[in-house]
Amino acid sequence: FAAAGFISSWSAVILVTGRSLLQAKKECPVTFEGANYTLITSKCKGPLYQPALCCAALAEFACPYDTYINDLATNCAATMFSLIHLYGKYPAGLFANTCKGDNLGLKCPEDVPQVQPGEEGKSSAAVATAAQGALVAASAAVMSLLIV
Repeated sequence: FAAAGFISSWSAVILVTGRSLLQAKKECPVTFEGANYTLITSKCKGPLYQPALCCAALAEFACPYDTYINDLATNCAATMFSLIHLYGKYPAGLFANTCKGDNLGLKCPEDVPQVQPGEEGKSSAAVATAAQGALVAASAAVMSLLIV
């Protein structure tokens, strides 16, 4: 991605200490619950996960959200990866260990339209309500603890 890397963000979530997990992050302004996870699950299949297919599928899914998942002040990256792992039943660390970018993360084409709060995008994102956001944030925190 052109902005700060979401893979780096996700790795940081996995490696943080308990105290860091308690630091407040802003709620993600978009929700990933209604997103089209078949963009990933139809292409990235085990037991032998093919890096080229999995990373391309991840980029296809994530690029419309890169503005949000690259914002380290929000819980967007953690939420997105938690739901990808939940829906795809992927092994822990599959994408973080397989899909490498540069120090800024994976590259997205400049012309990929960004999902905006309040509108539906290619991945069917919608604005999260406060209750949905809190539930997803709590789930993401619990899942990240389980992954460690």
